[in-house]
Amino acid sequence: MSKTARMVMKIVGASLAFAAFVCLLIGGWHDLTVGCCGMKKRLRQKFSSEYDDYNDEELYD
Repeated sequence: MSKTARMVMKIVGASLAFAAFVCLLIGGWHDLTVGCCGMKKRLRQKFSSEYDDYNDEELYD
């Protein structure tokens, strides 16, 4: 096989791998956002103050 053909095959292979990665990312985007929002919610619950559930505006009316 000539050097040009090897280079073309490498470029085609890299292009197909990149396209597969993009398709995987787009296909799993919803799962990634759900996981991220779930993690934010758990961290907020873990590190929030015990008084965060009170509505301060109603207390001082």
